[in-house]
Amino acid sequence: MGAARWLAVAALAWAGAAQAQLFTDTELRRSVDELRREVQDSNKRIEARMTALESSAVERRVILDLAGQIEALRAEIARARGQTEVILHQLETGEKRQKDFYVDIDTRLRRLEQAREQAAAAPAVPEKPGADAPPTAAEQKVYEAALNQFKLGNYSAAISTLQGLLVTYPESKLAPNAQYWIGMGYSGQRDYKNAIAAHQKVIATWPTDPKAADAMLSIASSQEAMGDKASAQKTLQNVMAKYPGTPAAANAKLRLAQAAKR
Repeated sequence: MGAARWLAVAALAWAGAAQAQLFTDTELRRSVDELRREVQDSNKRIEARMTALESSAVERRVILDLAGQIEALRAEIARARGQTEVILHQLETGEKRQKDFYVDIDTRLRRLEQAREQAAAAPAVPEKPGADAPPTAAEQKVYEAALNQFKLGNYSAAISTLQGLLVTYPESKLAPNAQYWIGMGYSGQRDYKNAIAAHQKVIATWPTDPKAADAMLSIASSQEAMGDKASAQKTLQNVMAKYPGTPAAANAKLRLAQAAKR
């Protein structure tokens, strides 16, 4: 009995140990599987995080690129706006000068027509011996044809007609006026250098003629149109000094006062 009981006890002990060993292996496998799953989950989370970070970096680069392009566009728009404002200012200035030019021309033409009407209505005065002969009908016709071209804005035709008048009738009483309107024709074409030269010829050739003062006033206008304001003001002062009491001097005084206010 003793041996049999010992064997039974030994068998039970062996079975318990084997069962314990089996339990330990199962728990170990479960722990390893759980650890493996945790590692895999961690790897997935890390990969997802890295992907998100890479996507965020790309988005940041895209945003920075867009911000740079927007700033470049803003700068380009600002430059375009500045250029537009400059062009608009130049247009406004040019339009004002052109308007002033036409107003001045219209005033002078009206004055010329009134003087012609007054001369026609005045009684004839016997000429003194040696006095210059009055313009012939042919001279007057050519001169008036040139002025008509001028009124129509055909400055080239007006200039050519007046130059022909000076060549054909160099001693005509209309010569100072013809030379003066040649200068105004160049002004109408915005050829201010030739306009100044033509008006200087009036002053040099006929210094005592009433057109000399008007020619000097027109020189100031051409200088101002060329942007030479200092020379224009000096010329206006010369008009007042050399031709006091004339309409041109009064005009020069007014323009100097207006320039001082600007």
